[in-house]
Amino acid sequence: MKPSNDTRISEFLLLGFSEEPELQPLIFGLFLCMYLITVCGNLLIILAVRSDSHLHTPMYFFLANLSFVDISSTSTTVPKMLMSIQTKSKVITYAGCVTQIYFFVLFAVLDVFLLAVMAYDRFVAICHPLHYMVIMNPQLCGLLVMMCWIMCILHSLLQTLMVLQLSFCTEIKIPHYFCELNQMIQLACSDTFLNNMVMYSASVLLGGGPFAGILYSYSKIVSSICGISSAQGKYKAFSTCASHLSVVSLFYCTSLGVYLSSAATQSSHASAVASVMYTVVTPMLNPFIYSLRNKDVKRALKTFFVKETLRGQLS
Repeated sequence: MKPSNDTRISEFLLLGFSEEPELQPLIFGLFLCMYLITVCGNLLIILAVRSDSHLHTPMYFFLANLSFVDISSTSTTVPKMLMSIQTKSKVITYAGCVTQIYFFVLFAVLDVFLLAVMAYDRFVAICHPLHYMVIMNPQLCGLLVMMCWIMCILHSLLQTLMVLQLSFCTEIKIPHYFCELNQMIQLACSDTFLNNMVMYSASVLLGGGPFAGILYSYSKIVSSICGISSAQGKYKAFSTCASHLSVVSLFYCTSLGVYLSSAATQSSHASAVASVMYTVVTPMLNPFIYSLRNKDVKRALKTFFVKETLRGQLS
């Protein structure tokens, strides 16, 4: 296949999960439900944190940011897929595809960074409880989130600009439900050595770096918990980071599972199906993980709905 250097590609075809017409309503209904649950669940977390002064703490500040990122991440990919099924058109424009790559990479890496920041927050809370509010002051929390955004924006911009340098052939079919960076690089007709080198290097640095930070934080947390004499004290200390540990495990296990499954099967279709776990399922489950076992969040939501109900009745 020869690259068409003089002809600019104007659109791509997103093949999705299946081309069987009878499966389209099922896929549409399933993803619509997951998307609505994701958006509503994460919005409730943000509303709870904003409406309850008891939740104006570093941990819940980071949680609200994570919820916003989860909403943004799923909104980058799922609505386009739902629209494609509804209109029976698999076409996505070149500009739309590049835009989707930019925002998906941005929010995916931002997710990883925020999980690492939240691990650091739990480390300070458990290992240095007396100095927690001094160390995790509002200025530091804001600076940490801002630095995460800046690094992720620059990284996503770099990856997107490098995709813009690639040449594609006249017929481009993407075996995925969204424009995934790795798939785009594989489909290019021009030399992709530099793109692959930057992509894998960034994966190691921006994925492995935060993960190493999370492991270090939890090694210190476990060591600190083991030093607590009472069983009740150990349980209380562990319960403060149980939700975050569950989210971290879910995110990294699903991401690793996608990588291993795609490497084992060498099937783009299997990789697309597996990627649903960390692109849709994980953001959907995060609000449940943080709210079901969290009395503060449940109390804040209950108070919020009671106030809104009374306000509606009085008006």
